[in-house]
Amino acid sequence: MPETLQQSLVDIASDLRSGKVTATALAEEANANNQSRGPVLGAYKTRDPERFLAEARAADAAFAAGLDFGPLQGIPVSVKDLYGVSGYPTFAGTPTALPEKWTTEGPVVRTLRQSLAPVSGKTHTVEFAFGGLGTNAHWGTPRNPWDDQGHRVPGGSSAGAGVSLCEQSALIALGSDTAGSVRVPASFTGVVGVKTSFGRWSVGGVVPLSPSLDTTGLLARTVADAILAFAVIDPETSVTPAALLAGLGELDVAGIRIGICTRHFEECSPGVAEAVQTALRELAAAGAEIVDIDLPEVTEAEALFLRGGLAAPEFAAFINNDMAECKATLDPNVAGRFDSMEAITAIEYLKRRDQLMHLSASIDDTMADIDILVGPTVPITPPRLEEIATPDSYRAHNLPALRNTQTANLLQLSAVTIPVGLDTAGMPVGMQIMAPLNEDERALAVALSFERTLGTGRERLGVANLCR
Repeated sequence: MPETLQQSLVDIASDLRSGKVTATALAEEANANNQSRGPVLGAYKTRDPERFLAEARAADAAFAAGLDFGPLQGIPVSVKDLYGVSGYPTFAGTPTALPEKWTTEGPVVRTLRQSLAPVSGKTHTVEFAFGGLGTNAHWGTPRNPWDDQGHRVPGGSSAGAGVSLCEQSALIALGSDTAGSVRVPASFTGVVGVKTSFGRWSVGGVVPLSPSLDTTGLLARTVADAILAFAVIDPETSVTPAALLAGLGELDVAGIRIGICTRHFEECSPGVAEAVQTALRELAAAGAEIVDIDLPEVTEAEALFLRGGLAAPEFAAFINNDMAECKATLDPNVAGRFDSMEAITAIEYLKRRDQLMHLSASIDDTMADIDILVGPTVPITPPRLEEIATPDSYRAHNLPALRNTQTANLLQLSAVTIPVGLDTAGMPVGMQIMAPLNEDERALAVALSFERTLGTGRERLGVANLCR
């Protein structure tokens, strides 16, 4: 079986249009990859290989008729099982399928449909997306493909998204991000993750966690791949995907002012901070300017996050008001904290909203003299399941896993994570690139310039592919 899916999205899109490869062949290769690695890695909650092939054939038929719906036509895309997808149930990580209304496709999935991107399946999520490690007490936890010896977590809550890219059953993965749920799995599995600005992409048709913080986003193998997919999905992009990629690619590393988020380098697992620091030295050697800045907003946001932020009370309200039947079967790691989430008063909730509004405005001023903020995406090594087997040990890893990523959500920043090295345990390390609200293109342009200087994930991590 030729490994066509290892090529770049640009090359595959070109081959589809020249007739060198077909969407059906891509889907067959993706199915074969899943059959080979899927039983071990467990990326998907629901797959329908025949439906997937039928959608690929429809893309081929459109090509044959001279119809071109953009660079995602015929490209396998996995979808997190929070999104409604026609023909698939939505479990949202719960023991039973949710009511039919949660299968309704929202704008993001409809855009993929209009692009004739075949859906490879629905990937596992943490129950109701409430967790950063990727575990699921009901359906099991996808396995991080970077550890052949033990079952390490893949990151959450988009737990199967990065894994689907690593096993090469999808080229793009849709996720959602409330405190890091795109970026944590991307970092843990050595791929690229894009957290869009709050409100930029619709969350319609997606099971909510925290309406004040929820964003939709994507994972991809490279920044270049991510930009092409971003251009297709993004409602504010007015140029063609090729033009956006070319335009963002014009940014040179030389002269980029990189603000160092010092707090994010603290209390890291061995090798995590070091991998990011090594990448920063290489970027500085290429002409980037490294700037140490004081970020009191980051410290204040972290303190709020540790008290539940906005997500805890909004999640409790959603369960009580819309999903009461699911309360009795909640994951023990969530159920054990539910009383404290419910106990947050309206006065306290409104106080937190007001504080975050002021912090978000303040960090915009703080970032005025830099282009982007940088730090390790996740400060810890992905733990093995036995390391998080108790509620206390789970919490001791879950909060640190989200410590750096929640900054972008609570302070309303856009963010991208790119793989930059391996920690001492041999697990991928991500570098987080944060830009102001609605400066998604800036974050992507900087990420692309960094990728071109440092190398893609495969090149940087020294592997032939991302599934060892």
